[in-house]
Amino acid sequence: MNKVTLIIVGIILVVSAIVANSVFFTVHQASQALVLQFGKPVRVERDPGLKFKVPFVQNVEYYDRRILDLDPQPQEVILQDQKRVNVDSFARYRIVDPLEFRKKVSTDLEFRAVFGGRLNSAVRAEVGKVLLGDMLTEKRSSVMRRISDQLKEQGTDFGVEVIDVRIGRTDLPDTTSQAVYTRMRSSRVAQAAELRAKGAEEKTKIQAGADRERTVILANAQKEAEITRGQGDGARTIILNNAFGKDAGFFAFYRSMEAYAQAFSDGTSMVLSPDSDFMRFFGASSGDGNK
Repeated sequence: MNKVTLIIVGIILVVSAIVANSVFFTVHQASQALVLQFGKPVRVERDPGLKFKVPFVQNVEYYDRRILDLDPQPQEVILQDQKRVNVDSFARYRIVDPLEFRKKVSTDLEFRAVFGGRLNSAVRAEVGKVLLGDMLTEKRSSVMRRISDQLKEQGTDFGVEVIDVRIGRTDLPDTTSQAVYTRMRSSRVAQAAELRAKGAEEKTKIQAGADRERTVILANAQKEAEITRGQGDGARTIILNNAFGKDAGFFAFYRSMEAYAQAFSDGTSMVLSPDSDFMRFFGASSGDGNK
């Protein structure tokens, strides 16, 4: 009897658990639930807690309440100046109406495929209106704002709130990057050659100016030296003439001394007779000494 009772109690517990599982469901803080009855949505449960549903008739689908990322594959876009760039874009969104969301797409994977295509289309349309240089200026923000406005408007049709849309990396394709690099390198080489040529020309001008100034300075210095030398020679001649007028013997002695200095200035040795005219002053000096 006890065994039968235990079996019955066990069966009742199992049945109760099955019934409770089919009657109650839990909504967590980060999720929201859509209650379906025979596959048709009947209500949305957003508040967290234990909820009730009709057993075996209704079932529940859960949707995330957190902010989600939509990151489609990068795509190649042709700009207004016919240049090609690889654009990487992404969006952040949140499901605010699970009922509308399920009407448009059955799964989150399907939504990512559909809405990701719309994001790429908006990016192609807006980025294709600008030049390559515009993507490096404040116009980039304007492009992102226009794309964001379009997707926010379209997001309401899917029951989602588009939080943000961004353009990530904007890269040139490999072939275009190489062409741009080659063109930039050629431009820089030409610019460097031009700067070197200008530098050499400026150097030549400065050096020519310096040489010209040096020549003028040396010429002026030579002129001043000649003038000073002439003035000195003139003063010397005047002094010697005055000395000759006062003492002819001293003047003759002085001229002899100059002749001696010039004759022996290069270290030349000479053999002279004591009674020669060249040595007559020394002889006269010696004779005076004997006296």
